[in-house]
Amino acid sequence: MGGKIKSWKKRWFVFDRLKRTFSYYIDKHETKLKGVIYFQAIEEVYYDHLRSAAKSPNPSLTFCVKTHDRLYYMVAPSAEAMRIWMDVIVTGAEGYTQFLN
Repeated sequence: MGGKIKSWKKRWFVFDRLKRTFSYYIDKHETKLKGVIYFQAIEEVYYDHLRSAAKSPNPSLTFCVKTHDRLYYMVAPSAEAMRIWMDVIVTGAEGYTQFLN
């Protein structure tokens, strides 16, 4: 779901463990960067069990990525994809902490 205009848009996400970022683009050609989520900014990743995402196209496949300054609502194409993405994001964010010492 968009940040300023609260409407649902498809986005192409790229997870980069080396740069420790989670970037998103308008499409899979990755020509127009829309935003970057840094691992160190991620506080929580969770299933939207309260159905707080307004007008989600698929509430049962909606999950949230909470950062210091924004709450991202995301919808996966399947339950399996949702579990994989949530696990990858959590693992990446937690893996970031090994570099803090």
